[in-house]
Amino acid sequence: MSQPIPVGTLSGRTALVTGSSRGIGADTARYLAQAGANVVINFRNKAPRAEKLAAELRELGVEVLVVGADLTDPASVGEMFRQVGETFGTLDLLVLNASGGMEGGMAEDYALTLNRDAQLNVLEAALPLLPDGGRVVFVTSHQAHFIRTTPTMPEYEPVALSKRAGEDALRERIPALTAQGVDFVVVSGDMIEGTITATLLERANPGAIADRRESAGRLYNVSEFAAEVALAAVEPIPADNTRLVGDVTSFGGE
Repeated sequence: MSQPIPVGTLSGRTALVTGSSRGIGADTARYLAQAGANVVINFRNKAPRAEKLAAELRELGVEVLVVGADLTDPASVGEMFRQVGETFGTLDLLVLNASGGMEGGMAEDYALTLNRDAQLNVLEAALPLLPDGGRVVFVTSHQAHFIRTTPTMPEYEPVALSKRAGEDALRERIPALTAQGVDFVVVSGDMIEGTITATLLERANPGAIADRRESAGRLYNVSEFAAEVALAAVEPIPADNTRLVGDVTSFGGE
């Protein structure tokens, strides 16, 4: 899907995608820019890659702000949104895409710090900029979304539990967001071919991705799933605030 949202749909609007220097985040930013949105590219430590993407998106005629920020550092997050406010004044769309927890050399509680605490902090910092009609999109996986009823591979379980904790914490904010006129939706997808998480899982548990692909029938690739994340920015919000992408027949209820 090379252009899921028609040109001009998001003209005059501004979107921030966390973790958008590569992968799903980068492709989501591309799709939003194609639709006319000004884009804030957030990265942690891949500045050259973020700047390269920004140059590509500027050629579409949109304004692009590149901001390096460690989402687990409240001061860094605060500075990011200060720059967003200074540059654009408001933020119409916040895509909470960045996550992690399988990286080596991190503190024992890093997954929970990034996938729950940081997500909440980013939302809180963004709230003063989100107008009536704004939207927040939280990106997760079926393995995390359904973790309470469907076990996942042991190597991924700490990440899955932390991402579900983050989803639950964000869902608790729905009434307050609604009162502010801000929509909220969770986009949950199966394992995605070609992501860092899939690579790390395959390294820890060889054959895991092939097994999941066989069970599901097919797995989305990065650009296909990013298109679904981008569409979540413009399509009606489901009644349960959840957009399920791909096969869910092997997952139990929530």
